[in-house]
Amino acid sequence: MRPKIYDRMISERRQIAERFLSEGNGEAARIRGNRVRDLNKIQSEAYRQVEKIRGVGDAKATEIYARAYNQNTEAVEFYEFTRTMQSYRSVIADNTTLVISTDSDLFKFLKGMAPDGEVTQTKNRGGD
Repeated sequence: MRPKIYDRMISERRQIAERFLSEGNGEAARIRGNRVRDLNKIQSEAYRQVEKIRGVGDAKATEIYARAYNQNTEAVEFYEFTRTMQSYRSVIADNTTLVISTDSDLFKFLKGMAPDGEVTQTKNRGGD
């Protein structure tokens, strides 16, 4: 008789322990879910703020560039030249062969360059 009572007591205690374990696992899953939700919310808000700040910065930079480059025609020409040079940097790769007109700004610029990269003064000699 005693072994049956002990077995029943052990069985009841296991059921209670399993119920607590199950409830604990459920609570842990709920907490983890809330943590993930909160983390996603924080990350999205941070991303929104970053993009807003970046937009304000880009707008301010554009405003500054516009004021600086539109002061006079030389500034506009210089800006156009620097943008052209930047675009060539991204378009022209190593071992690229260029066919350019002698009237192009790039040709005129390259013609004024010395082999060591220094700019030389070139005289306009009619057919150049």
